[in-house]
Amino acid sequence: MKDNILTMQAKAEDSAALEAARTEYRKVQMSGEQLQELKETIEQAKRENWQEKSQGRAPRYVAAALAAAALVFVIVPNTSAAAAYAMEKLPIIGSLVRVVTFRDYEYEDERNRAVIDVPKIEVEQADTEGLEEDVREELEKSTEEINAEIEEISGRLVQEFKASMENEMGYQDLMVQSEVLATTQDYFTLKLLCYQGAGSGYQFNYYYTIDLNTGERLKLKDLFAEGADYITPISDNIKEQMRAQMAADENVIYWLDQEVEEWNFQSITEDVSFYLNENNNVVIGFNEGDVAPMYMGTVEFEIPADILENIRK
Repeated sequence: MKDNILTMQAKAEDSAALEAARTEYRKVQMSGEQLQELKETIEQAKRENWQEKSQGRAPRYVAAALAAAALVFVIVPNTSAAAAYAMEKLPIIGSLVRVVTFRDYEYEDERNRAVIDVPKIEVEQADTEGLEEDVREELEKSTEEINAEIEEISGRLVQEFKASMENEMGYQDLMVQSEVLATTQDYFTLKLLCYQGAGSGYQFNYYYTIDLNTGERLKLKDLFAEGADYITPISDNIKEQMRAQMAADENVIYWLDQEVEEWNFQSITEDVSFYLNENNNVVIGFNEGDVAPMYMGTVEFEIPADILENIRK
């Protein structure tokens, strides 16, 4: 009886949280401060989820918090007059492209919860009329390629989620959201955030950067002079930042200067995840477990401009 009462209380609290989120969404768009609060909510929910499972209690789902946050963070799909109006009010990104929600998927039962919003980059045709034809064509090609990749990733995650449900693999949570990281006159970067929870959680990110001057999807090497060694200075600076963070906080650990040499971070690769922030600085991103213990989550390193100024294009 006690467990039933607690379950009913939990559902009531979740329902109230969802309704509050809906109300807040109708009032305003998310600010940078609210986005940070969303991320902290996700991390807190992940920790509580793990604690409850480790104590043998049914979790209240990471996705319960994610769902409430998603209602504030993501524009709903165009399935109603109100949603269509909201979509029309989306901001233009870099004056050439914008991001809308292409498809969403939500599911919840006693053991499974998914909140998935698939973003789509759209080219603003009216704002591309002054572009050279080859730039316009390249921009459309880049957005189509990115959209196809995002759809493939999200589709695969949904299929894995459904397969796990059919096989009754236990409790699981799934989230796919997006965030525009940079919107300058020269560059646009979209981040796809993915989270899978089943016993333990795993977050991984994808970054997509477009050069708005050429319309091309950028690779890291495209930022540097032909033949320049960008791998070494970036890798060395990341190691310096790792050591500085570990020296400042004993709870921070990276796979660096460890006894087992092959575990240590050696160098970035050409296909490492990256983006350009609003300061036009290179930011390198790593998924959970890549360069640090899983509890460190996803980590990023902004490379100071002076480190790369002699080799940047």
